[in-house]
Amino acid sequence: MAVDLLDTRILRLLIEQPRTSVREYARLLGVARGTLQARLDRLERDGVITGTGPALSPAALGHPVLAFVHLEVTQGHLDEVGDALAAVPEIIEAFSTTGGGDLLTRVVARDNGHLEDVIQQLIQLPGVVRTRTEVALRERVAHRVLPLVESVGRAAGGSG
Repeated sequence: MAVDLLDTRILRLLIEQPRTSVREYARLLGVARGTLQARLDRLERDGVITGTGPALSPAALGHPVLAFVHLEVTQGHLDEVGDALAAVPEIIEAFSTTGGGDLLTRVVARDNGHLEDVIQQLIQLPGVVRTRTEVALRERVAHRVLPLVESVGRAAGGSG
């Protein structure tokens, strides 16, 4: 889907001022409320906007340890293991991957002992052959999409 400069401006406002009303967004952008609402509806329908909920901090919820756990899975068991991962609350993301492992999970824990308990739980899942864990020391670039949005908007070249 093509994202033009107006879409980029809208997305920037949604990211930077998520609690603002549609009426206020329209005023800030200098567009009619109907125009803004139509754009928002299209961005949602096309899957550009995938949610509107708050971003939550696992660390503030008592889980400051972040680790990336790679899982090697027996052939033919990827879906089964993937489904089982959804039952582990400390897994906040999981992806099937190419390379050295079959699944990459993002795991949070209260402390290193808790992390070890979660890893032991993962290794016991039917179909999991081995795990490899990397503990994150410090976040260097927080999850972000705005620079990508702006790049796409610039590439669209000024329409909007």
